[in-house]
Amino acid sequence: MIDIDLSQPPFTLLDDVGRERVRQGVDLAYFDGDEIILEAGQPGEYVFLIHKGEVAEIDATQPAARERIGHYTQGDLFGAISILNGKSRYRFRAEQESLCYLLPRALFLELCDGYTPFAEFFRQTLAHKARLLTEQRAEGGVTMAGFMLASVNECMREPLIVSADTSIAEAVAAINEQHADSLLVRRGQSHGMITKTDLLNALVVDERGRDTPLEELGNTELITVTPEKYLFEALVIMTRHKIERVVVGQERQPVGVVELTDVLSYFSSRSYVVSLQVEQADSLEALAAASQRTPELVSALMAQGVKLRFAMGLLAALNGRIINKAWGFLVDERYHADSCLMVMGSEGRGEQILKTDQDNGLILDDRLEWPNCADRMQHLTETLIELGYPPCPGNIMVSNPEWVGTVSQWKRRISRWVEARDGDTLMKLAIMLDSHAVAGNPALLDDVRADLFAQCAGNELLLSYFARAILRFSMPLTLFGSLKRPQHGIDIKKGGIFPIVHGVRVMALERGIQPTSTLERLEALAEDGRLEPRFAEDLAEALSLFTELRLKQQLARHEAEGETSSPDRVVVQELSSLERDLLREALHIVKDFKQRLSHRFHLEYS
Repeated sequence: MIDIDLSQPPFTLLDDVGRERVRQGVDLAYFDGDEIILEAGQPGEYVFLIHKGEVAEIDATQPAARERIGHYTQGDLFGAISILNGKSRYRFRAEQESLCYLLPRALFLELCDGYTPFAEFFRQTLAHKARLLTEQRAEGGVTMAGFMLASVNECMREPLIVSADTSIAEAVAAINEQHADSLLVRRGQSHGMITKTDLLNALVVDERGRDTPLEELGNTELITVTPEKYLFEALVIMTRHKIERVVVGQERQPVGVVELTDVLSYFSSRSYVVSLQVEQADSLEALAAASQRTPELVSALMAQGVKLRFAMGLLAALNGRIINKAWGFLVDERYHADSCLMVMGSEGRGEQILKTDQDNGLILDDRLEWPNCADRMQHLTETLIELGYPPCPGNIMVSNPEWVGTVSQWKRRISRWVEARDGDTLMKLAIMLDSHAVAGNPALLDDVRADLFAQCAGNELLLSYFARAILRFSMPLTLFGSLKRPQHGIDIKKGGIFPIVHGVRVMALERGIQPTSTLERLEALAEDGRLEPRFAEDLAEALSLFTELRLKQQLARHEAEGETSSPDRVVVQELSSLERDLLREALHIVKDFKQRLSHRFHLEYS
């Protein structure tokens, strides 16, 4: 029996009996350098698993300069598709002396018949393979299986219910006292929901009085689940309706509320929820203690196999709450309704898991008089540094007067940026496109962003200049389509993350799409018909893969004090066979995306 490592997919999709059949049935073969292992058009007789050496995949129909389309090394597998399709589409040639395990055709087909997941592996999309990688990394705690079996009543909060004649002032006091984000308004036998944002809009936008009863306000229609429902079903409902909370109802009466952050935090611990510690913080010291827990929470979420977009949603919400609480401690409440603190960059898109450099700004109502505003913003910047958010090297912070201004001042700045169209101003436009309100009155930011879209969306020349940035960084792929393998690693941010994020941002600006999240923008572009749904899904999975690989580097750097390597660089040689396969496929998707953008915005003439 040959000793073979079967600890990677697709062999992890077999049980112990299936893997033993592989060990008993494989042979080991030697191939000279330049020897043809499998010829194009040849019937597939074996699945090849490389033990040592390198193999090239050749498309003989292409010119010599472009014929090499794939590259396989130790741990990689090829030849399965030639068996499933009856013959090989491409030629496989040994690049050097190579040793390969040979899994016979008959045994391979028997395994496909006996193990459906094993068979499906060879026809799966990037999205399906990425899910395998996520599941493979689950190590314990509240596992995916445990989460699937958890019920809603294990995670719900007690509802805050008030009568319809409760005033806005009384409602705000009740929400603050209960550390809640919403309340239920009882009208006879029915209930409606009102959130903090609803109350703020009633006071500021609609100019309602503090004594206005809640019955005069519109209520959000309730979306409910029962206590016995599985927790994952509540998550699906929230995702489908794009909401952050559902009401738990029993016999047509509300008995609880489940919030998105509660569901996601359930993965990290049943007894300790970081978001609750943030909400209950009554001082900057307590807030700092809660903020320090976020790296620990990230590690737990990733170890337990939580899908990355849900982890990003949780951490974005937590970071937003931490910054919001700091704002509340430092800024007098009388200024809250006439100012808006915004975060930008990856924080604005909700795509930064670990704390990164500050990117924030302040919008003020044109009529606001705030004599010591500059001093307060300097104090806020210093406080955020103490909470773990480093200062921005580009000085994009509220302590910089250039990133503070009234609504009118911001609109004039945007006009100057649109007219200038140079590298600096285009970068500032990109930053503003990703801005998201975390404290104060979000209507002020909405006003500024609406003006930004009005000035930019139909400006073809500006869009072309704006899109050119995707060509700034080269792809970490060789001329023959395989992964580059420098010892210091490939820059996953420049080569993978940035082209997707910025390319999608350009398309969102062109189509007037308002969400700031790249994943939400992709969904909107697919709904709009601007991208095919399958390609939009592939881009989303590619972005998630790049972000996860980068996150692994960041976590390793966080744990190894004194580590100086760049968290954006991924060393290909240290990846598993599946990770290399996924990374190569994801980078080819990015390459295709860049070509599409070049054609749409005529970047080939840049």
